[in-house]
Amino acid sequence: MTIEPVAVYSTLLHEKFGLPRQAGLAGSLEGLVSLRGNWACADSLRGLEEFSHIWLIWGFHLNRPSGNRTVRPPRLGGNRRTGVFASRSPFRPNGLGMSAVEIVSIDFEKAEIKVKGADLADGSPIFDIKPYIPYSDSIPAASPGYTALEWKKLRVVFPEGIDRVFAPERLEALGQILSLDPRPHYQDDPQREYGLLFADRNIRFKVRDGVLEVLSFEERS
Repeated sequence: MTIEPVAVYSTLLHEKFGLPRQAGLAGSLEGLVSLRGNWACADSLRGLEEFSHIWLIWGFHLNRPSGNRTVRPPRLGGNRRTGVFASRSPFRPNGLGMSAVEIVSIDFEKAEIKVKGADLADGSPIFDIKPYIPYSDSIPAASPGYTALEWKKLRVVFPEGIDRVFAPERLEALGQILSLDPRPHYQDDPQREYGLLFADRNIRFKVRDGVLEVLSFEERS
């Protein structure tokens, strides 16, 4: 069976580094789902305005399919292996992701859905879109497994003037992304400087003692 994208995703994050590790963790981060081909019409979206959230079935286009049977989940500090099917790792046999996101607005004429809270990179192909149904998709008593381990967020310190570059909603989204600690969990060098591409800016930062300090936010060359 061959599957083809029905839409493409556009957002401010263009690389894997800095992407939220799960949907919903950076709830202010917005993106756009643009339908393609025969699906790019109002009929494809008819009735979707009655729902608040959708499932996106999408592809890890920045990763090659992986044959590894075990992975190192970030929640376990990158030090313990689990089976690939006991993880949400992007390194998967078929490179498919599934994310529940909130609908912000729907443009039926352009066949576009603005969403927020996604963990997709810019340009991600979307293979299917389904409404999120609370009574069947939410299981409050489900066991969280090793994901129940505490994940302490970082305190983010922005330099003066960054609020003149980013609109408040974008700055809020950037703060959420950085607070999740984009670094690989085996790296904790307080002298090391990291770079994250966000919109048209290269965000440079360091982390020390639970505080992430943004050093600069220059335009990308």
